Amino acid sequence: MPGSLAALRRGASVTAELVAFPHTIFALPFAFMGMLLGAGGLPSAWQLAWIVAAMVGARTAAMSFNRIVDRRIDAANPRTAARPLPAGRMTLRAALAVLVISLALFGASCAALSPLCLRLSPVALLIVLGYSYTKRFTWMSHLFLGLALAVAPVGAWVAVGGLPSWAPVLLAAAVLLWTAGFDIIYSCQDVGFDRGAGLHSLPARFGVARALRLSSLLHVLMVIALAGMGLLAGLGFVYFTGLACVAVSLVYEHRLVRPDDLSRVNVAFFTMNGWIAVTLFIATLLDLFF
Repeated sequence: MPGSLAALRRGASVTAELVAFPHTIFALPFAFMGMLLGAGGLPSAWQLAWIVAAMVGARTAAMSFNRIVDRRIDAANPRTAARPLPAGRMTLRAALAVLVISLALFGASCAALSPLCLRLSPVALLIVLGYSYTKRFTWMSHLFLGLALAVAPVGAWVAVGGLPSWAPVLLAAAVLLWTAGFDIIYSCQDVGFDRGAGLHSLPARFGVARALRLSSLLHVLMVIALAGMGLLAGLGFVYFTGLACVAVSLVYEHRLVRPDDLSRVNVAFFTMNGWIAVTLFIATLLDLFF
């Protein structure tokens, strides 16, 4: 029995590593924002549970699919060679099982939420799974990743029966711009490898310095989109105070990374962006209720 428990823990740990579970903090707060704004407050416990399940299913499917289709590329890149599949710590069959289970969870969650969610689920899957191939043919892959994360708040808005409006569109646009911006920063680490392997990214195409300037521009546009969303959704002082904190955090994030010094990319990528997502969600929640 102790051996079985230890094996179970190892399997859970490797699976969490396969799908980069801590990175859930990027998408989930924005999904909750879409949920709160679409419902005009707290949804039912039933809706909340199935929205979380749908998010877990969609994100796990997207990450496991990405790791499966990129396993040979990851094996060739020294930065990613230690990931579970290229390192041999997880079999391809096990990764496929994770993919199938997560797809089933997503489908069941959409069906439980509403017939409209179920009808739209193939479109969502096409977007979140299709991203994995974009780096093979376009340097705009960062925008496709942004689109994949932007599905979350719109999906949550639809799930709670939110009325059609420009507010969720602007929220989705903000998520797209934010994600593309920080993914550009992250991909600066792989410029040499991407060029040698024939992969496409904005830093590989235009150079690190230009890429970082474009990342800054995308984040400026993100703040503008969030301000517009706040105005359309009738949010007030608390939300815009949170947005101001986010703007300051983005300035700090871009000061962490320079073309000649990428040593703090992980701080800029994970720590700062996790803080940004959580801050926006808390500001939205407090504004709606207080």
